[in-house]
Amino acid sequence: MSYFFSFDMQVDRPFRFDKAMPVRALICGGVLSLSACGPGFTEPMQKSPNSIIGKTTQDIGEFKPEEKKEVSDQKLNVTNPVTGPLEAYRPMVERVVIAQIDQALRLYEAENGKYPATYEEFMEQIIKKNGIRLPVLPGGWKYEYNVAEHKLEVVQDKPAAP
Repeated sequence: MSYFFSFDMQVDRPFRFDKAMPVRALICGGVLSLSACGPGFTEPMQKSPNSIIGKTTQDIGEFKPEEKKEVSDQKLNVTNPVTGPLEAYRPMVERVVIAQIDQALRLYEAENGKYPATYEEFMEQIIKKNGIRLPVLPGGWKYEYNVAEHKLEVVQDKPAAP
């Protein structure tokens, strides 16, 4: 049994499809893929030891406004189409993490009628009790808990410029 399909409307020559075609395609594809395989293609790619991808932390500092550190605005500022995904990584991770911590804080407030009163209470009741591990941030950015505002901040490790 044969099937006829026309993929090009300008040409009246139909495409002929028979049952052996998928088998031939698999054989040809397998031969081509095996011929292209060298040692670089068969071995798994090694991740750089300096990579932060997949690493997590519970290292959260206490936010102190008097230190005047630069607080992230969580905006995507992609300036280069080639490096855009790298530029978007930190703001996207921040949004997800801050939403996760905000949810945990709201649940804690609903159960206890108050937010954690101190940094230590936040670390014990929110982070450690819930087993929360946050993705490591790139480029000197780190997490800090703002006790007065009851929220997680992402700050640059160095003080903001005056």
